[in-house]
Formats: sequence, C-alpha cells, structure tokens
Amino acid sequence: MNPNLIETATPPIPEAADWVSAYDGRLGPLLNMSQAVPGDPPPSEFLQQIAMAAGTAEATRYGDIFGDDALRSAYAAECSRLFGAPIAGEEVAITAGCNQAFFLSVMALAAVGDAVLLPAPWYFNHKMTLDMLGIEARVLPLGAENGFIPSVTEASALIDDKVKAIVLVTPNNPTGATYPPELIASFFDLAHAKGIHLILDETYRDFRPEGGPPPHGTFADPRWRDTVISLYSFSKSFAIPGHRLGALVAGAPLLSEIGKILDCLQICPARAGQMALPWALTHLKDWRSKTNLEIASRADAFRQALAPFPAWRIDQIGAYFAYVRHPFPDIPATIVAERLAKECGLLALPGNYFGPGQYQHLRFAFANVDRDTIAQVPKRLAAFPEAASETSVEWKDNRYG
Repeated sequence: MNPNLIETATPPIPEAADWVSAYDGRLGPLLNMSQAVPGDPPPSEFLQQIAMAAGTAEATRYGDIFGDDALRSAYAAECSRLFGAPIAGEEVAITAGCNQAFFLSVMALAAVGDAVLLPAPWYFNHKMTLDMLGIEARVLPLGAENGFIPSVTEASALIDDKVKAIVLVTPNNPTGATYPPELIASFFDLAHAKGIHLILDETYRDFRPEGGPPPHGTFADPRWRDTVISLYSFSKSFAIPGHRLGALVAGAPLLSEIGKILDCLQICPARAGQMALPWALTHLKDWRSKTNLEIASRADAFRQALAPFPAWRIDQIGAYFAYVRHPFPDIPATIVAERLAKECGLLALPGNYFGPGQYQHLRFAFANVDRDTIAQVPKRLAAFPEAASETSVEWKDNRYG
C-alpha cells in the first residue's frame, strides 16, 4: 500500500467516539460535544425543495463538472454582495463539501515534496490530506497568549521555495478564533509578494457576529485571482452535511486546472441539493440569521457553564468551538478527554488531535447541542476530579509522575 497513506493518522472522531462505550450513564445521558455538525435540521420548506428536486429526472443525470450553473451563479452573487466585489459564476466550483474543496486546492498547487504553511492547531483533515499527498505541512505554531492568531512575520520566515501556499481557517477550527480583516489582508500581501497562494477556509463564515464588516477585503483587490482560493461549506450554513456540498472560488485559469481533478474525483456534484440551494440562498436569509443568533447564545451558555470552574479556562471561543485549557498540566489531553468521556459522559476532542504542542487543550463543539444540554456540563466537570482520582493506575501515574 501507499506508504504516505499508511503513515497518515486515522480519523480521530471515530476513535474518540469509542471511549463512550465505557460510560455507564451514572451522571445522565452522554453529552457529545466532539463533532462540528449542525445541531438542528434545516427548515421543512428546504427539505421539500430537496425532495422535489430529487424526484425529477434531471437529478438523475450528470451535471457540469464545476456544478450547476444556477448554483454557481447564485453563490457568486451572494459572495459579491457579502464582499462588495464582483465575483463571477465562472469563478466558482461546487464541491462535495469543503473537505473536497481543500483537497482540490492543495492537489492543484503542490506536488510530492512541496510544502504548505499550516498554522497549528490545525483542522486535522487538512493535515491528513497533506500527509497522504506527500506534501509537507510546515507548522506555524500559534499560542493562547495571542488568541491563536497567526503572525505574518513568523509566517514569512518559514516560507522558502518549497512552500506553495498558506492556509488560514477563519473562523477557526479548532479554536474558534476569527481573524481580523486587516490580518487577512497582510497574509494576502505576503502570499502575493512570495508568488504563492492563500487558501482561506471559510467553512464557518456565516457564524461570525452579525453587523460587522465583511470577513476580509481580498476580493476587492484585482490581484486576488492570482493569489486567493476561498473555500465554503453549504453543509454547515444550511444544515445539510449529508448532502456533501461546498464551494471553491478561484481565478479562472486555476479553476480550469482544478476541473481536471474534479472530473476524476466526482464527475459532478450531487444534483438534488444543488438544484434546491439557489432557492435556499434567496429564501432562507431569516432562518440563517436566527440560526446564527442561536449558536451565539450557545456560546454564551458554554461560557456560563464554565464560569464556576476557573481551572478549566476558555482560551478562545467563537463560531462552533471553544478551545479550553484543562487543569492537569502534567497529563496529555488525550488522557483527560478519554477519562472525561468514560467517567463523566462528556465527550470533547483532545488538543493532541490538532497538532503539536496542544496537549493541554480540549476542543468543545457547542453548535450541535442545545442550551439545556450545555447547562449539564457543570455537573460533569464537578464530578470529574473525583472520578479521575478513582480510576485507573495509568491516570494516577500520568497525574503524579
């Protein structure tokens, strides 16, 4: 088998999910805060639109490699309004989720032995993709002391002839940090000056606080077509992850080359969801706004839940995620997360899954649970020190050396 594939880490969420089989329910039902999935279904009107589309003969046929023209044009129009800059439908490709959009981007830009600058903590699927393609993930370390915001100066020092792109995820997974527009502008200038690309993963773009400025101003600069690739997820914004629909925006020459990969990977995106999404982009604006406000209220509920436990410190929070420093400095986060799941029925992901130096953090995804569920977190944390002190020898050995 391909050694790059063998050496790629296994998907971490199924591994973490195995821990809960040992939980005996003593504190109530499992609280699963591990996965970044929408917590509520889309509105019934949207489901009806998808059902009607799926019932047509057209949905059974091949579509365009880059996606249906109606959706490409509708998404381009939405981006043009959001960013205040013209983006054409011909500069949009519809993909099987944002993960595929990232895969397409790095495969188009880098070959085996090349490098991509990847801030850490990173989204683990990004690292896995680079590893299996034989592309170096060059680490730009981030820290809690600056809110996990990347430094342009430090990034510049890491770039050499091997680096083909810089990756930024904003709002960030796993930390929740949202990067200021001026920071993104600085990275855009850096990438353009170095002759490399800036890949902006904007999966959680629609979950920023409302009423603020556009996420960034790069599309107002004509140089973007030589430099920027923007990735997006309909799965998150419209609560349809099972339909696997995302988008990629890039300059036409690069998009043309990406079409070669698309023709080999998927031929065309799944049709029914594509056919319904132009309606959703027009008619679900109020629903999307209410959803965003609800998720923001869940973030507030999570802050309140951890307030009585200052030793469990929220180092960053936003969009779907809270990045929490656990109070056991000598114990790796994988062990803390495993015990929290097995003994207290609270499942979060350990920072170790998101890159080097993250052993003292856990990622809590709060978007997929309601406020009543979040209100049960204090009971689980209150029970954790007692449960941990009674558990296995490995915990005690790791705790006390």
